[in-house]
Amino acid sequence: SNNLTTLISVYATILDGASNGSDSKKLRVEEAPPSRVLHIRKLPNEASETEVIALGLPFGKVTNILTLKGKNQAFLEMGTEEAAITMVNYYTTVTPHVRNVPVFIQYSNHKELKTDAGNQRTQAVLQAVSAVQSGGSPSSDVQEALAAASSPVLRIIIDNMFYPVTLDVLQQIFSKFGTVMKIITFTKNNQFQALLQFSDPVNAQQAKLALDGQNIYNSCCTLRIDFSKLVNLNVKYNNDKSRDYTRPELPAGDGQPSLDPTVAACCSPFHDCLVYFLSGALNPLSAAAAAAAAAGRVALAGQAGSSGVLLVSNLNEEMVTPQSLFTLFGVYGDVQRVKILYNKKDSALIQMSDANQAQLAMSHLNGQKMYGKIIRVTLSKHQTVALPRDGLDDQGLTKDYANSPLHRFKKPGSKNFQNIFPPSATLHLSNIPQDVTEDDLRLLFSNAGGTVKAFKFFQDRKMALIQMSTVEEAIQALIDLHNYNMGGNQHLRVSFSKSTI
Repeated sequence: SNNLTTLISVYATILDGASNGSDSKKLRVEEAPPSRVLHIRKLPNEASETEVIALGLPFGKVTNILTLKGKNQAFLEMGTEEAAITMVNYYTTVTPHVRNVPVFIQYSNHKELKTDAGNQRTQAVLQAVSAVQSGGSPSSDVQEALAAASSPVLRIIIDNMFYPVTLDVLQQIFSKFGTVMKIITFTKNNQFQALLQFSDPVNAQQAKLALDGQNIYNSCCTLRIDFSKLVNLNVKYNNDKSRDYTRPELPAGDGQPSLDPTVAACCSPFHDCLVYFLSGALNPLSAAAAAAAAAGRVALAGQAGSSGVLLVSNLNEEMVTPQSLFTLFGVYGDVQRVKILYNKKDSALIQMSDANQAQLAMSHLNGQKMYGKIIRVTLSKHQTVALPRDGLDDQGLTKDYANSPLHRFKKPGSKNFQNIFPPSATLHLSNIPQDVTEDDLRLLFSNAGGTVKAFKFFQDRKMALIQMSTVEEAIQALIDLHNYNMGGNQHLRVSFSKSTI
């Protein structure tokens, strides 16, 4: 396995003799061969030992740690060289984060760490971690060292949810860190969220440290994890929204399908993703390939039996066009066809490229204001949107966009997958020509019928943020100005931003 990979350390500072406390630095550029000791750099100031240890947890036993507080660095010793190689390979494809800050991991020149065994706090943390990893229950003093939070319940938010994340997927991921007892899923502020209860607060702490900020699928579905103020969840029904694993006898309730876990497991795309990786079933080199493959294949899971067609109602029939619906719904998926209903022109059918995109567009756009009216978006019973028969004029109410060059998500792994946000007053602009000024853009967006509250260019001036006074104005501006020709055949790209100015 030594031949798997060697990492070239082009980074300047390698600490010589750091493990025995020497501060002498040498500037070197050299190839460090694989070692079970890993050198971690650019840690945030407030990072704790437990958080550094959590980086190594999914890959095997962590046997020692040395943090260099003043230098924002640490050395982490894994139980085996294989574990260290697996870890380095994984983190070359997925950037590791501590407290939402990207950190850098490379092999150290040290073959082992010789640290002061008298450092009781470090030893306590390591003992607690190994107790959790071997399935034991740590002693109370060790438990205190590890469990900064006393709640066994985690609150989980999924960002960039381009593909559905099911209750079973969450159970598979989190059960790696301990016994998952209960899960409740719900949608709040247009975001999929879950409450998940472990049998022990220490397990919740470990899961939070290891998984916060990780992507479930390639480039999307990012886990944001906090401790809940609740210490116990009350689950009434076992179905696809909530589950109490300690009480299998609970009813499904409210006509919700009761999920057979074996069916859920076999159709889960997850065998290619984070869960499979955490279980050690993948060899490290195929992990990235599997994650990439999953992003393409995962559309088969999720909304089994539902179509990719949406019914949109309460539209402003004087104003709405197939093109305006194509542009707005195109923020959340690749729109294939749009049909405004001939006998009911305040309603339309929109065919997305798959059921997951339809679900995403529905969760973000239902209840938003378009042309002054609050629109309703639901899943349609139709499987496809029919085109008018040849020679039949339907007054341009039906449009086929299957071959549109404006689809945002055609390219697998495109950056657009990572930038899917709910409608907001702030818009992200890109592909801005070099000679276009702030005043030009302010004027353009004011003419779209709104008030520009703030504007900010990015450093390279090819991108900018522009803030309208309301979400409705931003939606209108996006519909009018996405793909606007700025001259020289450069077309402006507009999307919703998560930032404010």
